[in-house]
Amino acid sequence: MYEYTVVELREGLIGGKMSGDKLERILNDHAAKGWQLKAITSTEVKGRIGPGGVDGILVTFERQR
Repeated sequence: MYEYTVVELREGLIGGKMSGDKLERILNDHAAKGWQLKAITSTEVKGRIGPGGVDGILVTFERQR
């Protein structure tokens, strides 16, 4: 059996470019806890300011239970 977790990422309060360093840090943090990268999907994620969303990514991780 497997379990999954999904992390929504965007760079700033209202969007912006995703830094490679930030993504690398998140991947390594999850890997240290036994999670394996399953998928990265481009999507619109909710921004912190106002209605609507901003460009971002969903990072899906998988690990055995």
